[in-house]
Amino acid sequence: MADLFSPDEPEKAPLGRPLADRLRPRNLSEVVGQEHLTGPDGALTRMIASGSLGSMIFWGPPGTGKTTVARLLAGETSLGFEQISAIFSGVADLKKVFEAARLRRANGRQTLLFVDEIHRFNRAQQDSFLPVMEDGTVILVGATTENPSFELNAALLSRSRVLVFHSLDEDSIAKLLLRAEETEGKALPLDEEARGALVRMADGDGRASLTLSEEVWRAAKPGEVFDTEGLTRIVQRRAPIYDKGQDGHYNLISALHKSVRGSDPDAALYYLCRMFDAGEDPLYLGRRLVRMAVEDIGLADPQALVIANAAKDAYDYLGSPEGELAFAQACVYLATAPKSNAVYTAFKAATRAAKEHGSLLPPKHILNAPTKLMKEESYGAGYRYDHDEPDAFSGQDYFPEKMSRQTFYDPPERGFEREVRKRLEYWAKLRKERGA
Repeated sequence: MADLFSPDEPEKAPLGRPLADRLRPRNLSEVVGQEHLTGPDGALTRMIASGSLGSMIFWGPPGTGKTTVARLLAGETSLGFEQISAIFSGVADLKKVFEAARLRRANGRQTLLFVDEIHRFNRAQQDSFLPVMEDGTVILVGATTENPSFELNAALLSRSRVLVFHSLDEDSIAKLLLRAEETEGKALPLDEEARGALVRMADGDGRASLTLSEEVWRAAKPGEVFDTEGLTRIVQRRAPIYDKGQDGHYNLISALHKSVRGSDPDAALYYLCRMFDAGEDPLYLGRRLVRMAVEDIGLADPQALVIANAAKDAYDYLGSPEGELAFAQACVYLATAPKSNAVYTAFKAATRAAKEHGSLLPPKHILNAPTKLMKEESYGAGYRYDHDEPDAFSGQDYFPEKMSRQTFYDPPERGFEREVRKRLEYWAKLRKERGA
């Protein structure tokens, strides 16, 4: 399986060998789109220069060069190279790989073990890597498209460095297309607009851009040049209406967010559907809906966050396109819900106060005193247990002594927050009556 390869000189293609495989780079400097890792001052370049390579997790979307870079690392460091996929490998396969690595090490050579889709191994299988990592039998390089923090064992992560691979931007995809044309010895039969559409169709995946290019060359008759409509017909893939990483993307998500905030469900649905139609990642839209729930609705309707999260779960369960209706339902709910940014505003104010007064200790009366010394220092002295007080409310001051009581949260008289405001006003009245 190829990622992003390009030799210095074009080579004649063996029968059936894909273009992406023929464009394999021969060293790290030829890898496209990951300059923060493979450039002159990149993290991997520095590791190689230091002569010390540790275990790593490569995290990023498909077609960004993870497999490619792992192979090149083995070559540029004279390590033995073993590759397995968590999709097709089990415990028996791991044992064979570990034994081969031990034998290689006994002969004075370490092994770089590349594990594709490492997140698909279960917890016990992931734990099996720990002993061979700790004794130096293997240098593990795992590749995953999923967030390692959620999918990999903490013990495995603590022994590895996570390196992030980015989706390729338009310039990087354009470079790959130029290299493909050099290798093939002919230009892509596309007009300027169609060429830009092909770049967007690749969606940051270098391998996909080369596969699409092959399809175009196969389909073109002598002298034929495709426009965007012709390209779409040939590759059977719709060109996105906007580039997910550029202005169109941000303009539409801004319009969606402001329509929800402005309580216009019809406009909100329109922009949601435009983004679906453009090929936007539905889970990105799901995340934005959750953000709208906590930023613009908050406690005016506590169910807003529940429904936004439920929509994400429904999409995970149903997939596309059926699950998109769950996001539509959440979008309409959020747009028609009462609005409040009181918690959002309070959070920002409390954050500023935390930065300004971050060195102050909490008052001693609310601190526990597990040791004799702390008791002697009056930790916990004077604390009143709220459940033992009238109305289950003591009214004590919980802020640091040098700070005085602060007010960050000011709920409006809308939705559920109308009730919250009544509670706060009642507790303020009790404090005043009790002199707290």
